Amino acid sequence: MTITHESNTESAMPAGIVQDRLAHVSAAAYRIRHHALNMGEVQGQGYVGQALGAADMLATVYGDQLRFRAEDPHWEARDRFLLSTGHYAIGHYAALAEAGILPVEELETYGSDDSRLPMSGMSTYTPGMEISGGSLGHGLTIAVGMALGLRHQGSSARVFNFLSDGELDEGSTWEAAMGAHHHQLGNLTAMVDINALQADGKTDTVLRTEPVTEKWESFGWYTQRVDGNDVGALLAAFDNAAAQAAAVGRPSVILCDTKVGRGVPLLEEREKAHFMRIDEHEWQVCREQLTAGYEGKASA
Repeated sequence: MTITHESNTESAMPAGIVQDRLAHVSAAAYRIRHHALNMGEVQGQGYVGQALGAADMLATVYGDQLRFRAEDPHWEARDRFLLSTGHYAIGHYAALAEAGILPVEELETYGSDDSRLPMSGMSTYTPGMEISGGSLGHGLTIAVGMALGLRHQGSSARVFNFLSDGELDEGSTWEAAMGAHHHQLGNLTAMVDINALQADGKTDTVLRTEPVTEKWESFGWYTQRVDGNDVGALLAAFDNAAAQAAAVGRPSVILCDTKVGRGVPLLEEREKAHFMRIDEHEWQVCREQLTAGYEGKASA
């Protein structure tokens, strides 16, 4: 199966197509969240909150934008998705399963001995995992080199790099941002999960990066900031980025404001949410809350 996308803005599409895309991606995001909860239960803990918060971003990319072949993860013409934040792997695995690149049944092995799904993403283990993330601040530098290399090869493939707002603390991220503008990498799109939380506390108390929109704009990037838990807003933003895409042009960044634990009220209000420990009896409650919220929106 090859997934492709059109470089049209949402406003240019018939209303029926827009609604179909919205329903398709929303359903995928729900399943990604459900998979993440099931994987988290295997360990009883983990980076479940980030997976829930980023599910809409991942569903939009894999369900609507990314060009790939599920049966051939190394297909030469594929778009590349780079997960800088290795600890978000639980969400990425769920998206890979939703895309058909990983068997859904394999998610049950998450974090177990001899599993292809370690708790931090590693490209040597997992089909569809382009880089080993986790050394924060390195993802965008790799993405810049990859986008430049693809252009030299004459490839029309695009590079998508998923970053966290904590990675904006890293100087290497901004060096890469300068490099992308210098080389006019119009085939590069970055997406930043702005959930305002890091391991050491709230992002604005660890190192204030605002005004982040103006920073990216000043580095020469085509910049959009959206509600990262609003699928309609994400679809429009990625369509706009796709319309900008070219072998030579401005790189794009989509800044996505998200909420840790999104879709599960029990977890949305957790005080210590960076690495969650969830009691045994709470997992089913989480699933029930997730399903009730999704079904409520679908029937509204």
